[in-house]
Amino acid sequence: MTKSKIMEMNNVGIVVKSLDDAVSFFTELGLTLEGRAKVEGEWAGRVTGLGNQSVEIAMMVTPDGHSRLELLQFLSPQTIADHRTAPVNSLGYLRVMFRVDNLNELLTRLAKHGAEVVGEVVNYENIYKLCYIRGIEGILIGLAEQLGDKTATDIIEKP
Repeated sequence: MTKSKIMEMNNVGIVVKSLDDAVSFFTELGLTLEGRAKVEGEWAGRVTGLGNQSVEIAMMVTPDGHSRLELLQFLSPQTIADHRTAPVNSLGYLRVMFRVDNLNELLTRLAKHGAEVVGEVVNYENIYKLCYIRGIEGILIGLAEQLGDKTATDIIEKP
């Protein structure tokens, strides 16, 4: 029997309080709304382990069409924990990182949506200008503007 393998990363899911606000923020960031739907019923709860659930989802896609964010607003059951403002050294989900083409201009636009830089914008070895921001609802997002032809994978030690 052939060993199963991952074919692709499909999406990253982020639970939000306001789906409309999150869609607006990630649209400003440069993602496109691919579609919205309501997923509910006992069958969905069998997948998540939550029982009978109702959740509205919005699928956002990056400009290259390869990556997606699934934004989820739970209608029932209600959310029971909030990790959105946890520091970057917390266990579990850390952040989503996007490569952008003009970091300063984007930060100005995102500030109008309530985004704040976590620390400061830094130059990483003349490869990237990057920062972390707290975006809509405190979600941690990394932004990196590539400064030349070299990428971070060029300096990572390979096994």
